[in-house]
Amino acid sequence: MTVVLTAIGAEPLDVGAHYAAVADPAAGATAAFVGTVRDHDPGAAGEVQRLSYSAHPDADAALRRIAEGVDADGLRIAVSHRIGDLAVGDVAIVATCSSAHRAEAFDACRALVERVKAELPVWKKQFAVDGTSNWVGL
Repeated sequence: MTVVLTAIGAEPLDVGAHYAAVADPAAGATAAFVGTVRDHDPGAAGEVQRLSYSAHPDADAALRRIAEGVDADGLRIAVSHRIGDLAVGDVAIVATCSSAHRAEAFDACRALVERVKAELPVWKKQFAVDGTSNWVGL
C-alpha cells in the first residue's frame, strides 16, 4: 500500500490530479469518491446556502494516518479535504484508490471515506437560505 497524496486546504480540489496520483501500470482499477456540497440537509429546516469547514491544526497528520490505515496489497491512495467556505456544488472531499482489481479499489475507497467522516478532526457549519446556521456532526 502506498499513500501518494493527502492534503487539507482552502484551495479547490482537483479530481483529475487525484486520479493521476494513483495511476500505476499495475492498477487495473481506480475507484473514486467526490463529495460535493448539496442544497439540502434532511436534518435541517430550509435549503442549504453554503458550508464552512474548519480543521484542527493536526488534521493533516490525522488524514495521513487514516489513509495509512486502509491497507491492501498494491493499493495506491490519494485523499484531500477542503476547509473554508464552500458553496453548493463545491467539492469538499476527493478520495481515489487504485489496485490491480476493482473489488479491492471499491472496498478501500469506501473504507477510506467512512474513516475520514468518522475520524478526521474537521467540523462543518451549515448555513441555510433563511439565515439560520448549525454545526453538523458534533
